[in-house]
Amino acid sequence: MPELPEVETVRRGLAPAMEGVVIAKADVNRPDLRWPFPVDMAARLSGNRVEKLRRRSKYILADLSSGETLLIHLGMSGRMMVSGDPLGQFVHFHPAPEKHDHVVFHMENGARITFNDPRRFGAMDLMATATAETHKLLAVLGPEPLGNDFHETHLVSAFKNKMTPIKSALLDQRIVSGLGNIYVCEALFRAKIRPTKKAGKLTKPKVASLVPIIREVLTEAILAGGSSLRDFRQADGELGYFQHSFDVYGRESEPCRTPDCTAQIKRIVQSGRSSFYCAQCQR
Repeated sequence: MPELPEVETVRRGLAPAMEGVVIAKADVNRPDLRWPFPVDMAARLSGNRVEKLRRRSKYILADLSSGETLLIHLGMSGRMMVSGDPLGQFVHFHPAPEKHDHVVFHMENGARITFNDPRRFGAMDLMATATAETHKLLAVLGPEPLGNDFHETHLVSAFKNKMTPIKSALLDQRIVSGLGNIYVCEALFRAKIRPTKKAGKLTKPKVASLVPIIREVLTEAILAGGSSLRDFRQADGELGYFQHSFDVYGRESEPCRTPDCTAQIKRIVQSGRSSFYCAQCQR
């Protein structure tokens, strides 16, 4: 599933074609994805300007001139592809419709944004912009890891007396939003913390060190266009390439990249997810 860097990459790719532009027409080609689409979604989108395109955790939020906000979740295989962009940042032709093109936005500037999702784990919803943060998917989220509310005081407090593994704690969206398996593995390697270590047993300096490291990993991934594993594509169809910079994720039995370290990367399963780490560097 796309994590924060992938979703932010898509948002940035969509912005030139969507932000400040009217949705001339929206086509909704099926009644549902992960859950049913909102009532009259096509009509509620058509004719409205996208005032702002933003991201919260792993969700893209499009604030509309109607006073509603469209929430978009890419799911496991969802892609939002841009064609016909008059700014010349994307391909100029509109491709032939495909089987899994479930929602299509025809923009007044000539661009077309197509939401394609073969596995249909993605989702869309409409809500009042003024109360968007109370939406059931957004209200439970912790601070953004790249925002001002994510700091060492918050993390130290969240981890206090917490006996779950640090890997699980960082994946808890109530503690910090947007992190997923890939970037937690990478951050823990840079922080030299073993993923099985109990969150509440870490020293305050060790917890504090995670804040800049998490920011660093996410920022590098965004600059690289995210990580392309299986289905992920940027809005212009290009692959992300941060996966070529992985230190541990997906590198089981390969040598650790730390200079003078002779260990190999190990893989264990925690709560049904693979954790990759170096037993020599991470303690």
